[in-house]
Amino acid sequence: MLFVENNNRDPYQNHALEEWLMDHVDQDCFMLWRNEKSILLGKNQNAYSEINMPYVMENGIKIVRRITGGGTVFTDEGNVMFTFISCNGRKDFSDFLMFTKPVLHALHRMGIPAEFSGRNDLTIDGKKFSGNAQCRYKDKLLHHGTLMYEANTEELEKALNVREIKLRSKGVSSVKSRVTNLSNYLTVKMDIEEFRKKMFYMVMEETPGADFFRLTLNQWQEVRQRALEGHATKEWIYGSNPSFDIRRETKLTGGIVEVFLNIEKGKISEARIYGDFFGDGDIREVEQHLSGVFYEKEAIRNALAEFAAGTYFGAIGNDELTTAFISI
Repeated sequence: MLFVENNNRDPYQNHALEEWLMDHVDQDCFMLWRNEKSILLGKNQNAYSEINMPYVMENGIKIVRRITGGGTVFTDEGNVMFTFISCNGRKDFSDFLMFTKPVLHALHRMGIPAEFSGRNDLTIDGKKFSGNAQCRYKDKLLHHGTLMYEANTEELEKALNVREIKLRSKGVSSVKSRVTNLSNYLTVKMDIEEFRKKMFYMVMEETPGADFFRLTLNQWQEVRQRALEGHATKEWIYGSNPSFDIRRETKLTGGIVEVFLNIEKGKISEARIYGDFFGDGDIREVEQHLSGVFYEKEAIRNALAEFAAGTYFGAIGNDELTTAFISI
């Protein structure tokens, strides 16, 4: 496995770097990195539903859309991000525990009682300090996650529009009450850069055949160009968010699904689907397939049944998915 050195803080470039590595490096990779203050949207999320836009704009917080599924993450320079890239993408997809085990082991060696929880979180005493997400990309698998070390939880709460249904499902009253920082659990205090380096070398020590990888100046220029033409564009960040006749939001087994539908003469004329679910397929294929389908329970169920729901919506089954579009 190659251990990638990355001291860059630009969030657009950091996410472009992940893609560059998958395009140009034919070995498994690991990377620990940091972002300047930013919000990371999942690939299927509606920016205007997830973010307190006036606060974010007023405070110059960058908005980044990931190529992975999952939910929205607030990061600042008190967070460390980790990335695993596997060349065995077909086999390893959705195995969140496998990729988080090296991180958990390193934290345990530091005396931090962290554990894997739910579908994609790392927690301490029920409080979340890490969310994880995955996607397949050109037969490789990208797994990345956050590590809240000394994050500003007050700003996190102000920047995100955390849905009430998500808070209710966790039985808590605010964002701050369900997150925590790793620095609170260390017996030997260290700054965030010391922590990042210690984590990096601990994971490296436990990995057979580990080796360093450093990008050249020309390779970094390729990454910057990719970020400029892709991740930093408004078209990629915001996508298409038109007004709709029907808006439904449902908390299902595999995550929140938010549906926007335009209806003409009883049929769906346009559909947009957002959410923090994990899926491998392009959600636009489902949206396009629903065009022309009667807005009726069985018609929608039958249209959705033509897709392998798990490919696009992860753990959400077809019958359950239908309830996100229409009451049953």
